[in-house]
Amino acid sequence: MSASFALQAAALAAGAWLLLINTIAFRAFGEDKRRAVHRQGRVSEAALLKLVAAGGGAGALAAMGLFRHKTRKQPFRTRLQLILAAQAIAAVCLAIWIAGRG
Repeated sequence: MSASFALQAAALAAGAWLLLINTIAFRAFGEDKRRAVHRQGRVSEAALLKLVAAGGGAGALAAMGLFRHKTRKQPFRTRLQLILAAQAIAAVCLAIWIAGRG
């Protein structure tokens, strides 16, 4: 297996993972909002942040905007922003590393 093929396979797997985890994060934030409105048991903030840390940041942000949910809640919002910043830095580092290999 060539390095190029391995890199393409890894990119495909990462894309599939991101699609899946962002869908799950979006639905979890939506479900938490639904439960909040109906005064039912909530999805824990720890569980929501774990989904973001696993790569579901885009789905979380989309749900927060669409459902107007957890947009001002502290320290949740700060923690979410720190996770997203760390992921952005990691993505830039990965891109630089990949570009340096070519």
